[in-house]
Parts: sequence; C-alpha cells; structure tokens
Amino acid sequence: MSGRVPRRVGGGRGPLHRVLPAGREDVLYRHQLLRVRGRSVAWVPPLLLLVGIMLVDINTGDFRINSWIVLVPGIAAAICGLWGTAAFAVLAMVAYVIGDRSWPHQYQSGLPDFILVAVGGVLAVLACAVRLRGERRMLHMRDIADTTRRTVLRLLPPGWGGLDHAAVYLASDVEARVGGDFYDVQPGPHGTRVLLGDVQGKGLAAVEAAAALLGAFREAGYHEASLTTIAERLEVRMTRHREHTAALGRDDGERFATAVLLGFPEDCPGAVDVVVFGHEPPLIVGPAGVRTLPPGDGLPLGLADLTDEGPPPVRRVPIAPGETLLLTTDGVTEARNDDGVFYPLLVDVAGAVAADPGTADPRRLVALVRDDTLRHCGGRLADDATIFAVRRVTSGQPGRVRLRS
Repeated sequence: MSGRVPRRVGGGRGPLHRVLPAGREDVLYRHQLLRVRGRSVAWVPPLLLLVGIMLVDINTGDFRINSWIVLVPGIAAAICGLWGTAAFAVLAMVAYVIGDRSWPHQYQSGLPDFILVAVGGVLAVLACAVRLRGERRMLHMRDIADTTRRTVLRLLPPGWGGLDHAAVYLASDVEARVGGDFYDVQPGPHGTRVLLGDVQGKGLAAVEAAAALLGAFREAGYHEASLTTIAERLEVRMTRHREHTAALGRDDGERFATAVLLGFPEDCPGAVDVVVFGHEPPLIVGPAGVRTLPPGDGLPLGLADLTDEGPPPVRRVPIAPGETLLLTTDGVTEARNDDGVFYPLLVDVAGAVAADPGTADPRRLVALVRDDTLRHCGGRLADDATIFAVRRVTSGQPGRVRLRS
C-alpha cells in the first residue's frame, strides 16, 4: 500500500526472472554491453576517438582539433577502469605531442593546449576513481537490501508443504527493493498454511511490520491446529507492534495490514480454508475457468479494536484438483494505464485460461499477470505488487516436503 522494476520472482520449480536495468542492474548491464565473448571492449570507444581526432587533425589543413584529445580520457573515465583511464590520459598527452610536432612551428598549439590535455587527463582519472567508489558503495548497499529482502521473503523450496507455488514481487521503489508486501508458506502437523498481505505505508517501517507478522505466522502456522487461533495470533502481533512503535515515539505507529490466510487441511484435500483480513479475496483459477471468492468481511490486522466481533470467520471453499489459488496485493489491481484505467485482473486471467487451460499452472499464471500488469501500466507501478499462486501438488509432480522451518 504504498516506479517501476520487478525485483524478485520465485517458483515451485525454479526461479522466474525479469529484471529491468536499475541500480545494481545498471552497473551489470553496462558491463555486459562492454564485453564481447567474455572480454572487455571498454577500451575501444576512447581509442577510436583518439585515432579519429588525430586523423582529422592531420588531414584538414589549417583546421586544428588536436586539443580535442582532452575528450579521450573523459570518455575512458565513464566506461573504463582506473588503470585504463590513467593509460588513456598518458596516451592522450603523448598523442598530442606527436600530432602537434608534426606541423610546422607556426601552426603548433604548443604548451597551453598541452596543459589543457594534461589537466583533463588528471581530472578524468579522479572522476573515474569517484565513479568506481560510488559503484562499489551502491553494490554494497544493494547487497544489504537483497539480504533484508531474503530475510523477510524467504526462498520457498519446490513442493514446499505439498504445494506447487510461484511468486513474483515487483517493487515500486527502485532504491528500496523491498516494501510492505509479504507472503509465506508454512507446513506443519496440522496442514500447510499460506499467508499473503500488504502493510499500509511504505519504507523500512512497513518492512519492519511485515517481518513481525511473518515471524508470528511461521510459529503459529506450525504449532496451532485452528486457523482461527492463527488469525488471533496475527492480530495480537500487529497490535503489539503498533504499541511498541508508539512507545518509541514514532509517528508510524498507526499502521495496519490487509491479508489473506489460507489453510490446506490434510483431512480434506478437496477444500481450502480461507480467512480474509480486509484484503482482495483470492481467485480460483482452473482449466474450467475462473471463480471469485466472496469478499471477506473482516477488518485489516491491527484494527480489531474497532469491533467486538473477533477475528474474521474461517470459510471452507471446495477446490478441484488442478485449480490454483491466485493471490495478489493491490499494486496489481490498482495498476493504471495512461487513461487511469485499472488493470482488469479477472477479465485478463479469464480470457487467458479460456484460450489456454494450461495457463492455470502457477508459474504460467504468475508470469501472465506479471507481464500484463507491467504492460498495462507501462512499467510504472504506483505501489509494490505481489503475485502469488499456489495449488496442491498433484500426481506426477514433486512429492510432499515434510520439513520443519
């Protein structure tokens, strides 16, 4: 609840990836463009510029451009390493002297332009050093952000909890790379539980709240037999988190979170239990079409004190083999095009499944919604968007994973 780049995609059978160059990807993308068959060709542009300037200077009569050689180390500073830039700075001074002395004395530029080339070379080396230092610092900060993201949104093994799953997280904040959207799958002795939600607001405070809720879910989802009890534990954890931030005197203590809690009971493989905390209800997508669950009447997590009705009710919904539950955050449903029209998730998915029933596969479904959402909004997301699809593992798929986590 809070633009433009997808940051992370994971699936039950391996990762999906779609990355637009930004931040760390900018550096890697630029370096890839300057490599041919694994070898760096960053030295080619400044060398071609140097040779071109010398040829033009020699063959244009009275039109002297020898001093333009000062551009060579400047170009090198933008794309080459420190030693490469230094080498071009020295080469530029040598080339200037050779080119200038090839002319009669009355046409020589002399010392003033040589000083210009020398000073330009020194400044280029310093600029290159600053650029490389900034890139190293930026890469380090990106690594910290990625570690934070992996801590909050942990990787899910294939077939985890007996579920075939796929997920993509699209961060609207290019710099943060992680926001208030969260999801997880927690297997346990009472069946597998799934949680997807969206913390109100943006920034590290939203990430902090998401991490608190995920921690509570991972413990309660494993130990508690009742989905209602898990819902109560999540509400209590959100309330405690708000009280803690308020006690610290922070002005972000009024946060809440919408969420969907799913339970896949072991004693009823043909059904799924659903609890909705003020969130968009999941879609059930299968080869036969798309079904929408009724909207939940529960309040978001953290707002239970506004009513005396307790946690939202648990609804058991029949689900056929091969049907997939599609959960999204409002970054998907509220993505707008240039005309201000929201992305038509239900219509888009229904049309795709009608054209190809195989689209109900979690990985294909997530990829479809991801690509169509970005296409609809032109890659400019106004809010973080998470797309998560799960279904029970059917025969012929990887066996059930019974691990503790």
